[in-house]
Amino acid sequence: MADPLVVPAGTTAADAVAAAGLPAHGPKAIVVVREAGGRLRDLNWAPAADAEVTPVAIDEPDGLDVLRHSTAHVLAQAVQDVFPDAKLGIGPPIRDGFYYDFDVEKPFQPEDLTKLEKRMQEIVKAGQTFHRREYGSLDEAKAELHAEPFKLELVDIKGDVDEEAAAVGAGELTHYDNLSKDGERVWGDLCRGPHLPSTRLIPAFKLMRSAAAYWRGSEKNPQLQRIYGTAWPSRDELKAYLNRLAEAERRDHRKLGSELDLFSFPDEIGSGLVVFHPKGGVIKREMEDYVRARHIEEGFQYVGSPHITKEGLFHTSGHLPYYKDTMFPPMELEGANYYLKAMNCPMHNLIFRSRGRSYRELPMRLFEFGTVYRYEKSGVVHGLTRVRGLTQDDSHSYVTAEQAPAEIKHLLNFVRSLLDDFGLDDYYLELSTRDPKSDKFIGTDEQWEKATKVLSDVAEESGLELVLDPGGAAFYGPKISVQCKDAIGRTWQMSTIQYDFNQPAGFGLEYQAADGTRQEPVMIHSAKFGSIERFFGVLVEHYAGAFPAWLAPVQVVGIPIRDDHAQYLEEFVTKLRKAGIRAEVDHSTERMQKKIRTAQQQKIPFMAIAGDDDVNGGTVSFRYRDGSQRNGVSIDEAVAHVVEVVRSRVNTGPSAA
Repeated sequence: MADPLVVPAGTTAADAVAAAGLPAHGPKAIVVVREAGGRLRDLNWAPAADAEVTPVAIDEPDGLDVLRHSTAHVLAQAVQDVFPDAKLGIGPPIRDGFYYDFDVEKPFQPEDLTKLEKRMQEIVKAGQTFHRREYGSLDEAKAELHAEPFKLELVDIKGDVDEEAAAVGAGELTHYDNLSKDGERVWGDLCRGPHLPSTRLIPAFKLMRSAAAYWRGSEKNPQLQRIYGTAWPSRDELKAYLNRLAEAERRDHRKLGSELDLFSFPDEIGSGLVVFHPKGGVIKREMEDYVRARHIEEGFQYVGSPHITKEGLFHTSGHLPYYKDTMFPPMELEGANYYLKAMNCPMHNLIFRSRGRSYRELPMRLFEFGTVYRYEKSGVVHGLTRVRGLTQDDSHSYVTAEQAPAEIKHLLNFVRSLLDDFGLDDYYLELSTRDPKSDKFIGTDEQWEKATKVLSDVAEESGLELVLDPGGAAFYGPKISVQCKDAIGRTWQMSTIQYDFNQPAGFGLEYQAADGTRQEPVMIHSAKFGSIERFFGVLVEHYAGAFPAWLAPVQVVGIPIRDDHAQYLEEFVTKLRKAGIRAEVDHSTERMQKKIRTAQQQKIPFMAIAGDDDVNGGTVSFRYRDGSQRNGVSIDEAVAHVVEVVRSRVNTGPSAA
């Protein structure tokens, strides 16, 4: 980050950047400046009074947004050049790229994207400059934008700062013109900016795909065509990003789920509702067995609750006003509305309230595999990572206020050990707090401050990186979420720990304190996997389907060199099964090399091969997933070797992927 600069009155930010000797081109080019209040300004901005600003480089987060927003405008210009009747929607930067929505006669085809990329390259090479101007009135804006119905709608939304709408409430309605080298206007768009000084500062971009999208995200509005693209400060960074995408595609859990016969989403059941096949069921069972045993070790009591409940329960918990849009519609039974369960905590509260409680019982820890149902929009349903039916390893700790810090620390340590056991050892913490300007949060300022401090103190004490997420808390209290990075550097939200001072009050929960008074407990929500489905999907992609031996559906496959060696391997497999190992013999009619390739494609950790020498010597030969081999291992030693690797839960050494 560059040091602050002063832009003298009557000069431009570009002048100050040049005077400081900062780069105007290349992967570290300064593209905008940031005022003391945080507002970004174009480099041709000239303040009326001296202003201190911070230069922003193209490779910084704000600089990347400006690069991608500017590239989105170049895309829009190219679309209207190639398809003159296209009407403009909005085109914001997004993570790793941008998009722009258009109203066109027919959907874009792959060959259209090729034409548009070529036209964009021409615009970039032309070195057009972005020039900002303010409208004097709404009428002036409407007169200029009369042929753009979606832009006119944004103009009419006073004070609503949409992705491309100007900050009308701040008294500004702005437009950006693209000017040629001769200063002639060649194109323009309603926009609040800022933008790059010139299209020549767009070094590397690519159009990725097109898709249908509703105007402003509402199914009630017209359906437009959206083009997604990406832009980077250098060609090398673009190439690296495309390589990451290719690797992510190779690891896509939806593709691997089908190839490895783990799970599917039958149309007959419905979108976002998964069925686990036998091999996927093995992994799911291993996950459940692990986390059930761990909860019991950590002092939790296993409970269960139904899948539906009367509507009133979610009024008592306070959830219905906030989550109704993502809950399945109610069904009427015996004169009452019943909802599919969208969360487990209200039912656990009823278990706590079922009889009188003493301080001696606290912390009281309840846990269940609670399947819940959430009506996610079809556009966001995505394999196992965004489903409509999910099973949470959900727990709730009821503690005194004094016990809360120790319980949160206990839960965080539990979470960390679990993630480490599953090979997810690169993570940081995110602390989600309330937005004091929003009315979605309930409780007093004092309650929020106290709860947030408890979580913050524990998070900081952990030594992990802590990132703030203002406004991201649940309505009933702040939370810590564990953000894990997978094998290719992508971040996934996994485990959560939430402090709740509201539901105990709503349910009238209380315990008898040591002095005989009735006190209200603090409730702490925690999900270690988050959901089994999402965690499963992340594991598939993290390991690219090559699970550590303890999770692999088939841990050992016996491969006979000839058919008459199969019985010998069956005896070996029987010993493995008695030791708790999932093992089988490949009795197919394929040749040995084909059987080995099949086992590699199925990502089986151990291939045990036997021929005449092995049968005569009482040994087997191991071939591992990485292609390495270990020959002439005695049967007893081979069984012990497999058992040791499986029980260690490691994914290193010759048995790894």
